[in-house]
Amino acid sequence: MSEPAMQLGIGSWTFAWAVGTTQGPRPRDPLTALGVLKKARELGVDLVQYADNLPLHVLPEDELRQVRDAAREEGLTVEVGTRGVEPDLLLRYLEIARFFGSKLVRTLTGRAGDKPDLARAAACLRQVLPKFADAGVSIALENYEAHKVRELAGLVREIGSPHLGICLDTVNSLGALEVPEQAVAELGPHVLNLHVKDFEIVRIPYMTGFSVVGRPAGSGRLDVPWLLRKLSEAGRRPSVILELWVPFTDSLERTLEMEREWAERSIRYLRTMPGLDRRKDRGGTP
Repeated sequence: MSEPAMQLGIGSWTFAWAVGTTQGPRPRDPLTALGVLKKARELGVDLVQYADNLPLHVLPEDELRQVRDAAREEGLTVEVGTRGVEPDLLLRYLEIARFFGSKLVRTLTGRAGDKPDLARAAACLRQVLPKFADAGVSIALENYEAHKVRELAGLVREIGSPHLGICLDTVNSLGALEVPEQAVAELGPHVLNLHVKDFEIVRIPYMTGFSVVGRPAGSGRLDVPWLLRKLSEAGRRPSVILELWVPFTDSLERTLEMEREWAERSIRYLRTMPGLDRRKDRGGTP
């Protein structure tokens, strides 16, 4: 019997410029939670992940209900996410996850600007995990530059809960001087959710250093077939979310257009990958 395909989707970080960045120009009409569902329908995917750049906990209850009902009507699966491990925050997102029928809450160990402490994070997680287990919802910790991947993997192993795992981002750990091969080797056995984010490393002008820049999936340095194969070999079948680091161009309008083009191109590429859901029956544009 063949293994089930990994579910492919988009998230609020697929369209960072359309949602609105914390710094830099913002669109006059930012992409809303309902708007992300429309993007998913246009791209022909059936999974949406909301993250900390489009926080669900600040939305009025009636708007949350509209998003949930629209997702159900379109047959879309919703995953929810935040940033931080404070018990009150995680328990609020557990409520939101149950409201949407999400089996996963993606988060990071610290808020923006924090210096996260893994011992404190472990204490917070232990406090809430019994309630997550009772609800059948898992917490997926995303790797990023604050921690070495072996430290994050060690935290998951130390707690030892089947409802705690990893959201593997394919670029974030470069900020901790760790390449995707290291991240996959350490975190692969614990992955619940995968963020596919392709990248290139280029020399800056005057040959005085390097920049890490985003690329559409399949056109950068990330070996996507290898990545999916390694996770499959580790016995993992995570949900797969496309994320993009689209550089700002000469105008916000052109940047938004590039973001849309990259999303379409990336989804077309990812649909060719063995092990990923290749369905196009939603009538999307790719």
